[in-house]
Amino acid sequence: MTTDLKAIPIGGTCKVVKIHGEGAVKRRIMDMGLTKGVEVYVRKVAPLGDPIEVTVRGYELSIRKADAERIEVEG
Repeated sequence: MTTDLKAIPIGGTCKVVKIHGEGAVKRRIMDMGLTKGVEVYVRKVAPLGDPIEVTVRGYELSIRKADAERIEVEG
């Protein structure tokens, strides 16, 4: 079952399946370390749902909700 990163609950772990988007947007997400096959742990979500704080490749990363919707995950 795949969904987007935004739908994963706090404390949840998932694996990146695919990054949707084009050009610079996709490149920026991949440059942050969010690439196919990497495991992501959702640490916190801001009160209004934006941004989402995740742990990926051993470091904390905050990503916007709009970017999280582009990241297809499973698990």
